[in-house]
Amino acid sequence: MLATSLLGRLRRRDPGDAVLRRAVRLTLVASVVFYGCRYGAGSSTLATYGLFGTIAAGSFAQLPGPAPQRARILVLSLPVVWALIAAGSLLAWSTWAAAGGMLVVGFVVAFAGVGNPRLVGLASAFQLFYILASFPPYQPDTLPERLGGVTLAVVLLAVAEVFLWPDPVPVSYRQRLAEAADGIAAFLDATAERLTDPHAAVGDRNARRERAHDVVAAIALNRSPPAWAPTAAGAQDRALRICGAALREVLADADRLAADAPPEPIPDLAAARLLRSCADTTRAAGRSLSPGAPAVAPADLDVAVGRVEAAYPVGSGQVRDAPDVPRLCRDATALALADQVRVFVVGSRVATGARPGDDDSSELFAYARRSPWTLYWWQFRSHLAPRSAHLHSSLRLAVALAIARVAAGVLELTHGFWVLLATLTVLRTSAADTRTALRPAVLGTIVGAAVSGGVMLVVDEPIVYAVVLPVTLLLAFGVGRLLGPVWQQALFTVLLTVAQLSPEGWRLAEARLVDVLLGAVIGVLAGVAIWPRGAGHDLRRNATRYLAASADAVEQTVQAILGDAPPPAGALDRVRRRMVLIDSSYCQYHSERHDPHRQQVNWDAVLSAGHHVVPGAESLLRRNPPGCLAGWPGAATLLRNSAGRLRSAYDALADDVAHGRASDREPVSTTCVDQLDRIRPLLDGADHQSVRHLVEVDRWLASLADSLARIHPPARRR
Repeated sequence: MLATSLLGRLRRRDPGDAVLRRAVRLTLVASVVFYGCRYGAGSSTLATYGLFGTIAAGSFAQLPGPAPQRARILVLSLPVVWALIAAGSLLAWSTWAAAGGMLVVGFVVAFAGVGNPRLVGLASAFQLFYILASFPPYQPDTLPERLGGVTLAVVLLAVAEVFLWPDPVPVSYRQRLAEAADGIAAFLDATAERLTDPHAAVGDRNARRERAHDVVAAIALNRSPPAWAPTAAGAQDRALRICGAALREVLADADRLAADAPPEPIPDLAAARLLRSCADTTRAAGRSLSPGAPAVAPADLDVAVGRVEAAYPVGSGQVRDAPDVPRLCRDATALALADQVRVFVVGSRVATGARPGDDDSSELFAYARRSPWTLYWWQFRSHLAPRSAHLHSSLRLAVALAIARVAAGVLELTHGFWVLLATLTVLRTSAADTRTALRPAVLGTIVGAAVSGGVMLVVDEPIVYAVVLPVTLLLAFGVGRLLGPVWQQALFTVLLTVAQLSPEGWRLAEARLVDVLLGAVIGVLAGVAIWPRGAGHDLRRNATRYLAASADAVEQTVQAILGDAPPPAGALDRVRRRMVLIDSSYCQYHSERHDPHRQQVNWDAVLSAGHHVVPGAESLLRRNPPGCLAGWPGAATLLRNSAGRLRSAYDALADDVAHGRASDREPVSTTCVDQLDRIRPLLDGADHQSVRHLVEVDRWLASLADSLARIHPPARRR
């Protein structure tokens, strides 16, 4: 009954048997490599490096993508693995030389994750290869055997990834985006129908709206596993993140239009026609993200936008009938929505490997015209700065591993490898994350050491350990991972003890426990003493600067339209630059554990605020040229007051995010009825063209205020 209960518990924690299949695959590869090298080739060095190569590349490396992609990454990483093993083998003659190499390797390998945080898991495997080779005995003549064992392990592991029970492929971020695009397109069709016939199919419309909100919520980065989230610095991943932000803004504008439906049917409404075109374009662009699907050009959408803009100025500029402000308001919202759909279309093209054309005017995608190496260099250069969280975490890890290597060498520990392994296991990018990893590491090691010591007191035949090695491999890779961190560490301790194939009695278990405790202490001290706040502090600081730059851009845009300042090209460029920094900080933050006693900021909404500002200001200035509202004092007063309140909201939000305070921001009403009430006193004697400009600018400011209200700063639980 106990066995049945345990089996049922494991199956519940492993739907689809993904962990079990992976454990069996790694066990088979490790067993073939170890037994073949130890008893077939008669080389203990080949066997040791083959076994540890399988453990490092198969268990410590968390690679993204489907099985063929993971296999390709493993094979392509072999030159780096060879270089690290060679460096470790040649530096093992001296403790200080090995520690100096550990300092360099630890930093370089960790900092390389700046370009692609999804491959940070591979960094741990790289560090393990150097660590294993850098310990005595100093035998550079065995380097060919060491490289041969690791190469055999990595190649067999790559083959097994593809042909032996390959892991099921989870839903990719591209698929989530495609599903979100389809859900939003259905809601846009329903919204267009509501504008022309407010009383038709209310239940179906509400169902489409709920589905749209559900699928858009699923594209938040924190809803995707770190290995599958688009967090790299390359053009395609950046485009996918921009696509997600654009879809969130499309949904927000669609909600506004649905709330602003006219009370009576209007059969021929420009906003409704544009919405239908946006729905078709959004649906097609989402499908283009699938492999092999044709790219979508924004030409049809541009034609639909042109029609609305041509019909947009009601009247010929003479004061005749009163301007239809609600209609102007709906058209302005539909045009803003179309701008975000166009961003999504261009982003989908860049995400599938195309370069933006000359007609893709938004500077959001200027980076896509650069080579991948240029983009990665910009990413590295931006984080070679004293306040970079990436730099801090890389230096912290390198220093901790170097200190651990010195301690193991100076104290002449027999199994010093375990000291560095414990440091690598415990140390995280923040002190809170390090504390979280400490308890299971120490407790699991104590349990594993106790079990290992008891077994070695009873069994002293090496052949017994060789026979039970596959069982311990399966338990460590499979059962331990499913039962939790304590069990995983305990079973991994037993595995490393059994893999020695040398019954040294309880002293080996004692050495293992002492080494792990020493490594854990070094990891904790480094995590607490060296920049302990992790990416969260860096993210909050970048968010503060990002929101301040956005506020400046909004104010300068309004001043330009009023004729008080030149176009805000410099301010918009600052928003784009700071967008890159906060985007990168969030990608690292996404891979960390977070304080459970603090509510988290809706960082996706924070990033979307800038995506709303930049393309919105570009389109606004294209349709409302600088100085178009000059000479209208009433409009100037209204817009300056609105921009001032918005600036205060940006500043207050930035202060809340920076200091972790909670604040209650009331939702901002953005309905066209409220807008009509705001500008009605200004309409006497105003020409229709100026009213159109005023409506669109005022509507843009109101939508920005609404987007700020969707961002919730952190609040400590009491």
